[in-house]
Amino acid sequence: MSEDSKPYEAVTVEVLEGVAAIRKRPGMYVGSTDERGLHHLVIEVVERAVREVLTGRAGHVDVTLTPDGGVRIADDGPGIPVEPTGDPHEPDLEALLTRLSPGPAPVGRLDLGWGWAGIGPCVANALSARLTAEVHRAGVRWTRAYERGVAVTPLTEEGEASGTGTVLTLWPDAEIFTTTAYSFDTLADRFRELAFLYRPLEITLTDRRHPGGTRSLRFRSTGGARDLVAFLDRQSLPAGGPDVIAVEREDARMSGTLEVALRWRDAGETRIRGYANSHPTPHGTHVQGLRDGLAAAVTAYARERRLPAEASPDLDADRITDRTTDRITDRITDGTTDRIADRIADRLAEGLTAVVSVKMDGPAFEGAIRDRLGNTPVRACVAEAVRDRLGAWLAEHPERAAALVARALQG
Repeated sequence: MSEDSKPYEAVTVEVLEGVAAIRKRPGMYVGSTDERGLHHLVIEVVERAVREVLTGRAGHVDVTLTPDGGVRIADDGPGIPVEPTGDPHEPDLEALLTRLSPGPAPVGRLDLGWGWAGIGPCVANALSARLTAEVHRAGVRWTRAYERGVAVTPLTEEGEASGTGTVLTLWPDAEIFTTTAYSFDTLADRFRELAFLYRPLEITLTDRRHPGGTRSLRFRSTGGARDLVAFLDRQSLPAGGPDVIAVEREDARMSGTLEVALRWRDAGETRIRGYANSHPTPHGTHVQGLRDGLAAAVTAYARERRLPAEASPDLDADRITDRTTDRITDRITDGTTDRIADRIADRLAEGLTAVVSVKMDGPAFEGAIRDRLGNTPVRACVAEAVRDRLGAWLAEHPERAAALVARALQG
């Protein structure tokens, strides 16, 4: 055997663990080392604080961009434990900030789908030039500082604490990232979106970097996906425009909940936003279920009223009234495809603004950037919810229903 073809030996394999592994290949943990990865660094820390709110342990999250280039994430939860807990689901401060988990933890419907590996603040600590932790817990204020993932001060008791909570402040490492300047607008867009998707959440973003003054935005929504649709249409539709049609359900078949909101404009681009546990997923079974439900509701309405008198050749009245609705119903049940149903769904998507958000105990993300939801039962659950709600709305609004049927069935 030649020297070039010798098998690997144990001494030739470089084994990287913990902080070293993260710093060696940061893109595996935050996606990239450019601006996108920089903002994901914040997300890894914010996710933990948001979960405290969603589980009822905290009331709000405050994110502040500091004048010295850092970002401060604070919550008013009970405070991260400072002593080992023995509970892998509630690690102490040192474990949370320095140790990689042996594998992704089970995901619940209140876990955001943001992180790439389910590791959280440990990633942010490893990729920060400096990180400081301040914990208010059980009446005591504790602090500790880290540099590039390694503790540089002991856990220190600083005195009495007023209230409870955790503050993590980090400064991204210029040796890792091509830029260390956060975009206020990028973070604001993500936090606003998150507030629409999780109604209990209140999150504030403040920018203190500029001498001319402080900029601050507070995000909170009471209308959920309905409010997000209105926000997406804010520049193309006046206040009091067409109705937003919305439905919410819990469905045991998908081990989670679904929320869909939609409305049509007279014309324009299609705006369909899909989310799974708040993670943007523009493709997958939830979006396909939306399309199935739209086609099923409109064709059922058309069949009942014998409406498609001037349909295009491949959508003639006989085919719509006698076969298409049943085929679309079968499609919802077994997940099959149908050319006519797809044509109808494509036409109904014109000028449509829609949000479909599912929150599941076990979302199955697919694709290199996890932009597709793969859970098969979700398709039927979403389709049935949309079909039922839109069908009722069509019956209540016959003039607008006729216009939708014409859009869907005429060439």
